Amino acid sequence: MKTSMGLLLSFVLLIGSVSSKTVFSAVSVNGVDQGHGVGVRVPTANTAITDVTSPNLICNTNFIQPVSQAVISVPAGSKVTAQFHKTSAGYVGPDPSDPLDPTNKGPILAYLAAVPSATQANVSGLKWFKIWEDGLDSTNYQWGSDRLFVNKGNATFTIPSCIASGQYLLRTEAIALQSASSYPGAQFYMSCAQLSITGGSASPKTPSTVSFPGAYKSTDPGIVTSIFGLSSYKAPGPAVFTC
Repeated sequence: MKTSMGLLLSFVLLIGSVSSKTVFSAVSVNGVDQGHGVGVRVPTANTAITDVTSPNLICNTNFIQPVSQAVISVPAGSKVTAQFHKTSAGYVGPDPSDPLDPTNKGPILAYLAAVPSATQANVSGLKWFKIWEDGLDSTNYQWGSDRLFVNKGNATFTIPSCIASGQYLLRTEAIALQSASSYPGAQFYMSCAQLSITGGSASPKTPSTVSFPGAYKSTDPGIVTSIFGLSSYKAPGPAVFTC
């Protein structure tokens, strides 16, 4: 017979596996909202990717048509906010599970990849570098997902000032870990935004890069883990690039 604690954990895991859905669908630059779906490849559904070897892990799949051809101008060193909501439609009114169900626990990550054209359809073979992550704060046991919930779906980070000007894709991702005690259990929610970074460094640094798929392994401790009783957590992927 399960203990009351065991029943509680089973209930939390069940609710999490059903309700952990979120979509990155809009961008703000230095506090200026660019508009829902503007310059963002928004998937039609809030379905999780669970296979770390899938090409859908790059920018997701089955985008709302027509895909936006806008390219968002972003000065290097500026603050960018990725806006998440429960559905692909963005904010549709008060909802206790918007931007994501609070039982969803995990990190929020952001990557950049330089591209010839930010509107190019082909995203295979791109070289990505991580510019930000928000994982577990073990002092108060709050996850990046908790802070995303408190901030009403807004994840804000700085575009590095030391990179080259040019066209980039911004890949922002929420990872839900409440069902991640075995693989496949972690749930990946990501979209890509189309950026033109201006005012970059005249002597830019060259970040170390990774590929998707490939950056994450099915055995990574940041992907296969129990969220209960953790004293520390290392998010999957490379270290955050800094200037």
